[in-house]
Amino acid sequence: MHRLRRGLVLLGSLAFLVAPLVAPFAATTAQAADVTVFAAASLKNALDGAAAAYKAKTGKELAISYASSSNLAKQIEAGAPADIFFSADLDWMDYLAKKDLIDPASRVTRLGNTLVLVAPKDSAATLTIAKDFPLAEALGADGKLAMGSIDSVPAGKYGKAALTALGVWDSVAPKVAQADSVRSALAFVAKGEAPFGIVYGTDARAEPNVKVVGIFPETSHPSIVYPVARVAASTSPDAKAFLEWLNSAEARPSFEAQGFTWLEGRG
Repeated sequence: MHRLRRGLVLLGSLAFLVAPLVAPFAATTAQAADVTVFAAASLKNALDGAAAAYKAKTGKELAISYASSSNLAKQIEAGAPADIFFSADLDWMDYLAKKDLIDPASRVTRLGNTLVLVAPKDSAATLTIAKDFPLAEALGADGKLAMGSIDSVPAGKYGKAALTALGVWDSVAPKVAQADSVRSALAFVAKGEAPFGIVYGTDARAEPNVKVVGIFPETSHPSIVYPVARVAASTSPDAKAFLEWLNSAEARPSFEAQGFTWLEGRG
């Protein structure tokens, strides 16, 4: 817990993790890659697998930067050299679309996910997620609830929406530790630095040091979907081909193996 506290800055009644922007790619990395992908942190395991399959098929190199969708969208807005943006929610894709920073014809809503409450794998905690469930009491006097930033990180936004709909946000808010990405929140729980966290179902599946306490009802939060599109400023001749492959049946197993739902693509 002491390491968690050192990583947090108290702001009002909430605790926030200071969230630096992802460093821009070094020139050598950008030159070596055929396609540069900016992708939500929760996609790492699945997209790494997809990238390996694509390289085996085509020989093309991918450079993938993982962070919160908000950080990546802001970097693209600032001119970072990305070819593909793969977001964990519609809001940040819409943010770039309104600024004409993505190719609208290339946009597809590709994946779905679930939202879960996790605890360290050895925790004896049990909770039933329902209206007015006693999450604040389960956290105790000093326990923190690890979440992505509720104002910018998609998983944090979904988490706040779910807790609000279930009537427990006001009691839990003073105990929330907001992280710069959903994977950072997951790491707090995996290391035992927070007794509970809210992450995606795919994150929990990828981390052996946490266990799922419960799944939030789909009706308690907006649908969790992942849109992908080509960045309008992309100059890579391979970006279109990779995006077509990413939306094909060949890429599907890499995502379903990690627990994502493959959606019938839509804009």
